[in-house]
Amino acid sequence: MSILIRQLAKLKLAFLKRYWNLSGSAVLKAQGVKLVGRTVFYGIPIATKKEPSSIVIGNNVVLCSDSRFTALGVARPVILRTLRKGAEITIGSDTGLSGCTISAAVSVTIGERCLIGADVMICDTDFHAISPDNRRYNNDESAIQCKAVKIGNDVFIGARAIVLKGAEIGDGAIIGAGSIVTGKIAPRTIATGNPAKVLKEIT
Repeated sequence: MSILIRQLAKLKLAFLKRYWNLSGSAVLKAQGVKLVGRTVFYGIPIATKKEPSSIVIGNNVVLCSDSRFTALGVARPVILRTLRKGAEITIGSDTGLSGCTISAAVSVTIGERCLIGADVMICDTDFHAISPDNRRYNNDESAIQCKAVKIGNDVFIGARAIVLKGAEIGDGAIIGAGSIVTGKIAPRTIATGNPAKVLKEIT
């Protein structure tokens, strides 16, 4: 009986993976997301675009939105959003994201072969005006600060880290879990904390 249950469970997962890969591609393409080559889906991501803007996903990118397929689990599906006309989100080939939220008003660029841990948030905007006067209803884009985010190749960002506007993370760097990145992190270094500071180089 237990063997039969295991076999049924395997069949269910195989069906789900096939369903996710078919419907995940369809969902993203319906939103105008450009898929360059193969994309692997675990669960269905969420994507919304402000037209005209662009979201480009490189070859062999993995988008994990289901807790069964990542060690720490995820609190939400992968979310990709452009917020303004002309905004760009670019994800390089062979990069993996688990429950990651990316919001771009200007530009968020992620390099190749990156590991973006569970529930990481990446955004290039403050979302709201700095001035408290009428802040809740102030939708004037000129009053809301934005600055592009750049993440290099081979970067590892630990679970629940937050990468904020203007952040630049160099090739091969590691960002510790729960860290908040607000500035420049040099290539091949380990950084952690709030705000994230370099602890040591990776030799």
